[in-house]
Amino acid sequence: MEFEPTADARPAAPASDAGIPAVVRARLATVDARLDRWSWPATGVVVLIAGILRFLGLSGPAGKIFDETYYAKDAYGLISRGVEWNYKDGGPSYVVHPPLGKWLIGLGEWAFGYQDAESGISVPGHLVTTAPEFGWRFSAAVVGTLSVLLLVRVGRRLFRSTALGCAAGLLLALDGFHLVLSRTALLDIFLLFFVLAAFGALVLDRDARRRRWARALEAGLDPTLPGRAGRPTGGWREWPWWRLAAGVLFGCACAVKWSGLYFLPAFVLLVLFWEAGVRRSAGVRRPWRNALVEELPWLALAGVLMVGTYLATWSGWLLTDDGYYRLASKYPGAPLSDTPVIGPLVNLFQYHKAAYGFHAQLDDPHKYQSWPWQWLLLGRPVAFHWSSDGPCGAASCAAEILLLGTPLLWWSFLPALVAVAWLGLARRDWRAGAILLMVAAGLLPWFWFALDGRTMFSFYTAPALPFLVLAVVYVLGAIISPARVGAGAVRSPAPGEPGYDRRLVGGVVVGAYMLLVALCFAYFYPIFVGTVMPYADWSARMWLGGRWI
Repeated sequence: MEFEPTADARPAAPASDAGIPAVVRARLATVDARLDRWSWPATGVVVLIAGILRFLGLSGPAGKIFDETYYAKDAYGLISRGVEWNYKDGGPSYVVHPPLGKWLIGLGEWAFGYQDAESGISVPGHLVTTAPEFGWRFSAAVVGTLSVLLLVRVGRRLFRSTALGCAAGLLLALDGFHLVLSRTALLDIFLLFFVLAAFGALVLDRDARRRRWARALEAGLDPTLPGRAGRPTGGWREWPWWRLAAGVLFGCACAVKWSGLYFLPAFVLLVLFWEAGVRRSAGVRRPWRNALVEELPWLALAGVLMVGTYLATWSGWLLTDDGYYRLASKYPGAPLSDTPVIGPLVNLFQYHKAAYGFHAQLDDPHKYQSWPWQWLLLGRPVAFHWSSDGPCGAASCAAEILLLGTPLLWWSFLPALVAVAWLGLARRDWRAGAILLMVAAGLLPWFWFALDGRTMFSFYTAPALPFLVLAVVYVLGAIISPARVGAGAVRSPAPGEPGYDRRLVGGVVVGAYMLLVALCFAYFYPIFVGTVMPYADWSARMWLGGRWI
């Protein structure tokens, strides 16, 4: 692993006709300068492992488990009527989460069929008819597998190491928490995916903007000149397309769950810090002022795309008359409007206001509720399914699906966060700051809600999970090799060269850690997928006793 040298606080020397200084070139370098022909094959192996784990036996257990009883039904209403619909009562369902995650669940139901005995529904799939459970869990398994792919590529770009990128993806693939969410028709795996995808798009935007400045400096640009004369030029091809894509992806995240909004300040800060940093490296005299003036309009446009994307996911509600709160004539006591064009937007606002009131007053006790300070310690996992039916070869049997992170991995998160904070400050490493900021955005807001006694569950951790894994991998990279000094390409030291022993010992330590995580995952795998086992074997896996039961 290498750590790119961070920009000096002083502006770099202006470019000359002969090119740009080596130190500036190093600061503006991106991972694309060092392509690895084994990168995609290695990525494919990790994704294949993740896919097999997520799709194997996906139809079990039979029936709707945990909150599938809500989301699978809502999803079928969306694909059949355009809105969440209660077929048992014959009316619209009042739901408190946006529709995108349920639309995605519905795609699997459309493709593979859907059944609901309670409502008397049984429809075949448009592609092939399978067990109905496979249909409503299919999209979660696909998106869970794709999130492993994303993390491999994001990790590789962050750490400039295919090995560390694959390590990040493999840790996520072997995490029980991620596995259970990937095999269940809940919304949180979709939120995780879109938050990670938006972050990945911002990392690509960072690299694209640095390449833009490097090309301009190579062409003789003097960044000390005032106004546009000292800035890179270019047409529409030089627009921050990846940043705009991040706006769309972030809109998708918010269209799964509103808690995606907690990441908005983090995304804005990342863009501004990265844009000011590239200008400082290039030699712009007032990098922060210049970054704010030039980049805020693009951020505003990304915000418009975010809002437009969010509204587009409500198209079924907006374009039909069946949705809850859609028509004022059906809800005479509500402050709704049937005015053309503006009326639907007014009613959608009132719907959101009612849903927000539900979330703000959600304080009913629940058997599996937990507090944010318990989540990384696995203090109260959620049981999605339980059965004592056999056979299992013993007098008493047990089968459970427990939303539990792989313990060795999760109990590494807090020490890793402390180490990342220390290493980031010591090395002035932007990667550490980005990882910590994303973890904070995913976790800290829930501490505020805890002050009001709001009912919360451990799966609220989901969108922060990839960044917690990146924190662990950051530390693993630091164990393998120290921070790089100077610029230029990095190669592994040969035997007898300085750093060879450090890298060898570090590699052994990291390999041992990865192996232990894999063994820990294998031990707990039966309670991630609902395998029937003797009760004694199940009880032996309840390491924290009653907290896990």
